[in-house]
Amino acid sequence: MDFRNRSNEKELLDRDDIPFNDIKQNMHELNIINSTLGGHQVTLHGLQQLIGDKKEITICEIGCGGGDNLYVLKQWCEKNNIKLHAIGVDINSHCIEYARSKTENKNIEFITSDYQAVHFQNKPDIIFSSLFCHHFTSEELLQMLAWMRNNATTGFFINDLHRNFFAYHSIKWITRFFSRSYLVKNDAPLSVLRGFSRKEWVTLLQQAGIKKFSVQWKWAFRWLIIAANEKQ
Repeated sequence: MDFRNRSNEKELLDRDDIPFNDIKQNMHELNIINSTLGGHQVTLHGLQQLIGDKKEITICEIGCGGGDNLYVLKQWCEKNNIKLHAIGVDINSHCIEYARSKTENKNIEFITSDYQAVHFQNKPDIIFSSLFCHHFTSEELLQMLAWMRNNATTGFFINDLHRNFFAYHSIKWITRFFSRSYLVKNDAPLSVLRGFSRKEWVTLLQQAGIKKFSVQWKWAFRWLIIAANEKQ
């Protein structure tokens, strides 16, 4: 297995003919993985590093899926007396319908759209993505980074996978024995192969013209990229 370069193999989830019940099981198991292996905690760290002393904030997640990340952030804001306007964007209308149907997502705004087609009347303070970027090519990511920078008034953050031998074999073993989703069993290890090295993230950010950023390694084998607005 070659970990020096990103895999170009597409995940099953990137196809448009997957039954939604299978996607729903996939989202359910991903939420469990994020909860048990610290993925949600990485997302929370991203918010905490950008929010500063704000007591009212608008945050938007692109590629939001079932909305679980936004719910975690909403819970934290409520505990810390921060007024939050949360927006979730996903191109899959079934994912958005599912996110809206969950009672815990009450008062979260969901939009069915390609993220690039969204035009905000008032731009959000923070834009973020979680386990979204590895689905794209480097050229597509440059467009995404520019879009996030141009549409977030405070900054953006990214929570995504570290391409690593141990991460690949660990998630392959875990999902083989504990997952009931063929999507998770196939896509979880493949997503690691489609993940990034630190050097790749630094190169992408520099090519996108982003000057103020950090690339932080987080458990379990995640990168947290923080990019503050240059005016901050």
